Amino acid sequence: MMMRTTARATLRIFTCMAILAFALLAGCKHVAPPAAGLKATAAGSALVETSGGHQVGVTGTALKDPLVVQVNDEQGTAVPGALVEFHGSAGVHFDPAMMLTDSSGQATSSVTLGTIAGRYRLSASTPGKSKPVVLEIVETALGYQQRVGSILADKYCVRCHDQESSPERVSNFENLEVKPHPFTEGDTLNKMSDADLTSIIQHGGPALNRSALMPPFGSTLNTADVRALIAYIRMVADPPYEPAGTVYARK
Repeated sequence: MMMRTTARATLRIFTCMAILAFALLAGCKHVAPPAAGLKATAAGSALVETSGGHQVGVTGTALKDPLVVQVNDEQGTAVPGALVEFHGSAGVHFDPAMMLTDSSGQATSSVTLGTIAGRYRLSASTPGKSKPVVLEIVETALGYQQRVGSILADKYCVRCHDQESSPERVSNFENLEVKPHPFTEGDTLNKMSDADLTSIIQHGGPALNRSALMPPFGSTLNTADVRALIAYIRMVADPPYEPAGTVYARK
């Protein structure tokens, strides 16, 4: 009986010691020193977007292509070693958000969009030689409905409405006698009401006295599909689509 009690006491002592050792280790956790700040070795006078702007992605996801900007001097020559910072609204993430330009004067960052659908106005800035230089970049995040519309557009529309071919499809744009409007052509499509777009999508171009080359999709797309497609068209329009709202008379 006494040997059993002693064994239990010994086990309790070892358990307490293990807990104490764990607590000490947790309290003495190593904290890495902060990374050294970036120090620019040069400054430019202009920022130019090289690639990655005007992309369309899904909310909360990384854009397909990184954002690349270039710092130039007064003569348009690339400036290596210049400091560049990327900024965006809440929820947008840059990796990295701050860096020095490489040997070609460029700074590259991966962009993850926020969780709210819409246009995101991002910016890149560099201190410059005399004053800060700021460059604005626009990216678009699609919500669920616009994303559905994007998938439908890829399946049924872009072969004719997009003049650029891709590895997945060959554009039919150049073969058409009457050229379809790209969905980004806000100057034209923004003037059309949702009802007009619905009529053309469901009943074809002749529904609004337009080209018969636009076929009807009323038997292919249901009402929800048509609404999603229009939501996508509105989102990617350039200039941006601004729906008409209530107008209040002024005194």
